Order: sequence, then C-alpha cells, then structure tokens
Amino acid sequence: MSLSTLTALSPLDGRYAAKLSTLRPIMSEYGYMHRRVQVEVAWFIALSDAGFDEFKPLTPGARSYLLNLVKNFSEADCAAIKEFEKTTNHDVKAVEYWIKSKFEARPELEKAAEFVHFACTSEDINNTSHALQIRSGRDQVIQPGLDRIVLKLREMALLYAEVPMLSRTHGQTASPTTVGKELANVVARLQIAVDRIASVKILGKMNGAVGNYNAHLSAWPEFDWEAFSKKVIETPEPMGLGLTFQPYSIQIEPHDYMAELFDAVARANTILIDLSRDIWGYVSLGYFKQRLKAGEIGSSTMPHKVNPIDFENAEGNLGLANALLRHLSEKLPISRWQRDLTDSTVLRNIGVALGYAALAYNSLLTGLNKLELNEERLQEDLDAAWEVLAEPIQTVMRRYGVQGAYEKLKEVTRGKTVTAEALHGLIQALEIPQADKDRLLAMTPASYVGKAAELARRI
Repeated sequence: MSLSTLTALSPLDGRYAAKLSTLRPIMSEYGYMHRRVQVEVAWFIALSDAGFDEFKPLTPGARSYLLNLVKNFSEADCAAIKEFEKTTNHDVKAVEYWIKSKFEARPELEKAAEFVHFACTSEDINNTSHALQIRSGRDQVIQPGLDRIVLKLREMALLYAEVPMLSRTHGQTASPTTVGKELANVVARLQIAVDRIASVKILGKMNGAVGNYNAHLSAWPEFDWEAFSKKVIETPEPMGLGLTFQPYSIQIEPHDYMAELFDAVARANTILIDLSRDIWGYVSLGYFKQRLKAGEIGSSTMPHKVNPIDFENAEGNLGLANALLRHLSEKLPISRWQRDLTDSTVLRNIGVALGYAALAYNSLLTGLNKLELNEERLQEDLDAAWEVLAEPIQTVMRRYGVQGAYEKLKEVTRGKTVTAEALHGLIQALEIPQADKDRLLAMTPASYVGKAAELARRI
C-alpha cells in the first residue's frame, strides 16, 4: 500500500494534511535535514574566518555557493542525504557526506573538505537544528495562529461590549455581565500566555562531545573556542544561526528552554479549551447561532442540527497537543549521565505536538467566524431571572444598616421564581432613602452589569 493522505497513519498527514501545509516544511524530516545543512554550512564558513593558517577565508564565490545550498535546499537534496544514510546508518554523517559531495570539481572547497563537521559531535548539529525548527514553528505558525484568535476575540469583545448576558456561576443564574466582557476576559488571559511564548529564548550549543571543547582544543589549544562557538550561534542568519548561546551542557543541550516553551504553549491551549467549552455551551443555550454552510450536514438522521463542530474539533486537538507538549516538557530535560538517546525519538514528535495545536487554532478561528449573536435569546434569559437583583437590593440594605438584609432576600428568592412585581414590593417597603429606592426600582437584570462594558472596551 502506497503512502498517501488516505493511508497515512497520522491524521495530521492524512485527513488534515492540507491544513498543516505551513508547518510541514518546518517540522518534517525534510525540515530537520534542511536545518542540519544550514548549521554545517554556517560552522564551515565561520571556521574559514577564524584565522587558521590551515583554512584560509573562503572566496565570495565559494560563500555564495555554500549559502545557496541552504537557500535552495530541495526535497531531492533531502532524498540524496537519505541515500547516504542507507550506507552510514547515521543521519548526521549522511549530511556531512552530502555536503562534501557538493564540493566535487570545486578545488577551493575540496581542499577544505575535512573542515566540514570539524570538532563537532552530532548533537552540536542536532540541537541547533531543532532550535531553528522550533523557532520557525513558533514564529511562523504557532504565534500567528494565536495572534489571529486574539485579534478576533478582541474584535468581538469590542463589538459586544454593551450586550448584556446572564452569568451562570455553578451553572445557576448569577449577576449579569456582557458578552464583550466575557470575551475580554479570555483576551486578557490569552495575551499574557502568548507574550510568554514569544519571550522564551531559543538556545543552542556547539561545544563537543561532553560540552568541554575537548576535540576543539586538541587541534588549536590557544584558540578561544567558546567565544567562537557563541559567535556562530548568536550571529544573525545567514552567516550565523541567530540563536541564544548555551554555555553549559553535557553532550546534549539541556532542553530546559524547550520545556519552558512547550509549557507556555500548553498554558495558552488550556485557556482555549476553556473558551471552546464555554462557546459550545453558549451555542447550546442559543446565545450564539452559527452561519450555515451550503451542503453541510449536521446529523445523518436529524436534518435540523447545526452542530458546534469547530469548537469540538478545537477542544479535542488542543487536548492531544497538550498531552504531547507536557510529555515533551517533562521528558526532554532528563538525560542519564552525559547522554542517552531517549530524547532522540521524542524530539521527532515536536512537529506532531505543534501540528495538533495549529490544527486546533484553525478550527477555533473558523468557529468564531461563524458565530452570530442572538440578542433576543440573551434578553429572554435576563427577563426570566429577576432573582439576580437580590444582590444589589441586599447590598444597598446593608449600606444603610438594615439588619438581616442578606437573610431577608434569601428568604424571598432562594430556589423560587422571582417576579419584578415581588421585588418592587420589597423595595418599596424598605427603610432606605427614596433616591436609592428609585435607583433600585429602575434597575433590571439587563442593566445590572456593573463595569462590564467599560472593561470590555478597555481590552
């Protein structure tokens, strides 16, 4: 059976393949090989500029040729590396051999071929390649996906800032809010989470087999290899990698920054799970309608149904993403002694974790764009919930020292159907200033929203 979107084992490469086209070139095996070539080339060019008599600075033509190997890296190039790997049974060595094969008929590069992968351990190439992948995945896919959701929610918060809505604490009627304020709550939380994702420094190390520059110093004992390594890692692309230098490591970069980043993404995802469930509930209550899509079917037997499938899809995929992200953040910082390989296979699933997150962001945004507010239904619920005004009435009573204010309101409202007439009768009988009576008598569930509209407009 040939591999296709129909036979793919993962739905990310099957059913949902088209929705992940931006992530695939970054986090796939191809993307990993591409970044390995980038790291090897950057190290090689930098070595030529280090001042060694044995490796003179490369000519502009040679530099351009090497940088074009990275810029124009193709699937065919990746396949050629995999052919080398069939012999080497070692993927990093296969990259080294492929690069050297590109030096043929170029005397300047052939002469310097042994400086490809010079003094490097495989992890010097791998950890920096993963860092480049992760940075691109975050900056080009995850961050923009979250930013689009924040933007949409902010637009909705402002649009519906003054639309009153009955709150439900513990699933029961509670002090009213506005639709915009509830969405503003999510924007405020999510923006903090997104900022934390963006603030994580992406680290890299290039310090040899156990992090001590042993091989480097055996060749040039007087050379400042640590400063050189830092320069390669922190110099902006394409001459460097544009990462943050990690000065201390065993054979592998400790992966603590990965754990920090994956935890930050998981926190953002948890906020979105919360949102997805709430919107699902509001659709169920009829607060939101969903725009119909021609030809779409909600149920195979119930023609009337318009299911909140986008929010359900988002919730499910956010859960999958978080399960993987949390395993990654718990496992990756742990390595036996100076190195074990348990991280290697786990690292190959970073794209899967981010893929489920990206898929969820797409579904959630699609769902949000389908929503239409049903203000009539919102008003119906408010009109049937006069009991929520027990709170302001008893609070004003307490201001003026009316004894047992809370208990009196509890007696006439708890578990009962409360009418406007009953509340107005109670208010008229209160021994409080007339101005406060008038203010309470003018109050309705829809008007009792506090600073909700102001807070929503401020987001």
